[in-house]
Amino acid sequence: MIKKDVIIVGGGAAGFFAAINIAEQNPKLKVAILERGKEGLQKVRISGGGRCNVTHAEFVPSELVLNYPRGEKELLGPFHQFMTGDTIDWFQKRGVELKIEDDGRMFPITDSSKTIIDCFLNEAKKQKVEVLYNHVVKSINIVTSSAVEKPHKININKYFQIGTSQGDFISEKLLIATGSNPKIWSLLEDLGHSISQPVPSLFTFDIKDERIKDIPGVVAQHVEVKVLGTDLVSEGPLLITHVGMSAPSILKLSAFGAIELAKHHYKFQIEVNFIRQSFEDCLNMLKELKHELAKKTVYKSTQFNLPKRLWHKLVLASNMNQDTRWADLNKSQLEDLASQLTQAVFKVDGKSTFKEEFVTAGGIDLKEINFKTFESKLHNNLYFAGEVINVDAVTGGFNFQNAWTGAYIAAKSISE
Repeated sequence: MIKKDVIIVGGGAAGFFAAINIAEQNPKLKVAILERGKEGLQKVRISGGGRCNVTHAEFVPSELVLNYPRGEKELLGPFHQFMTGDTIDWFQKRGVELKIEDDGRMFPITDSSKTIIDCFLNEAKKQKVEVLYNHVVKSINIVTSSAVEKPHKININKYFQIGTSQGDFISEKLLIATGSNPKIWSLLEDLGHSISQPVPSLFTFDIKDERIKDIPGVVAQHVEVKVLGTDLVSEGPLLITHVGMSAPSILKLSAFGAIELAKHHYKFQIEVNFIRQSFEDCLNMLKELKHELAKKTVYKSTQFNLPKRLWHKLVLASNMNQDTRWADLNKSQLEDLASQLTQAVFKVDGKSTFKEEFVTAGGIDLKEINFKTFESKLHNNLYFAGEVINVDAVTGGFNFQNAWTGAYIAAKSISE
């Protein structure tokens, strides 16, 4: 049986970040990471299309928490302790410069996730963190010092015994940073923790509809999307894909509606307002255009800054053809077009994973965690960081910021 002062289960973003900070803050501690794969940091590698979306340029805690469908209330305090600016500073001190893109996402200036991975691997080596790959955790038990040969501290009588595919480990402090891992959740349930049932969080909508057929890649910049029969609503860009719809307006709905949409088995209807105007205002505008553009065809007169291909589809869906002139529009056609522009209903029939960024809603019940330290309220010296807890965010670097914040605060508590 191998003894360590601190064992971290999970060699991902939160695991590495915690290990490095623990070892740096208290070099006396023997820290080991147990990673089930043959290499770690896989989510870091694929994040942001291989560029690693490290965080988001939002520097006000009360604004930052609004991006977390689960965890908004709980993360407010932690974000006052370790925030976006601290993340930027942490990487900068280790030679990694970050840049801000137009949408607020932050990436290494190299545009490569390898920069972040190399930083973590180098820092772990420098701080003498032992990283053990191919170690699948099979059991977690709590034992007393009488069961442990020569405990290093007489006054500590509780240890964590971790059984793995490569042998057993024992430690005084244990941090779980395994992300959405049902097997680990099951082991934590055996220790008395409650798990909120996992459901997918970031996903795109599958839609088969003539109005979006054959126009993948088209983006409507400022739309409002509602899920009919619910209170779910979001705004932002909308991307038409080969299988349906994506981009922030859709992904926000998938995150904030994760639990509700799962109950509907991902079959529901959405209403899209492509121009963010009321039906009445749009109809009045179209009546004016009927006079101003009388001799022109509606099909070729794209309006409201919409992409041309999308305008064409919505015009044809409004009971007119390519040759219909503005002057010839009747009341019914004007109303149909206003309706297509401001209240187009689409039937969603399933979901697809957003790129390779699989995020899950669910995990350790937030009531069972002390958010001042990210320690379990049920067991002293048991800590959590990252997506293993029931926190998830919209796309844009927010899930990583949760990982950095939780890992840093846990590391601080563990190293003291």
